[in-house]
Amino acid sequence: MRLVVRLTPRGGRDAVEGWGRSSAGELHLRVRVAAAPVDGAANAALIKLIAKALKRPARAVRILSGEHGRLKLLEIDGVGPDDVRRAFGEAPLT
Repeated sequence: MRLVVRLTPRGGRDAVEGWGRSSAGELHLRVRVAAAPVDGAANAALIKLIAKALKRPARAVRILSGEHGRLKLLEIDGVGPDDVRRAFGEAPLT
């Protein structure tokens, strides 16, 4: 399963904030982490948070692209669309 995430580092807490859309209309999951984007700490916190929410080991979550940007493409082994809906809610249609 692939999932687009918009990450906000130094967000004060680790939390999934729901679904959002970019200015181009692309759907993404909004996530904030308390860690700063230094030495991969924010990315590591993101992986840990997503893995925990989906009840998967951290090794099942990989960043395919966007490692140094806010928008990231994640690949998650062993989950499907139903698992994502259960963990993060239904994505908006519009």
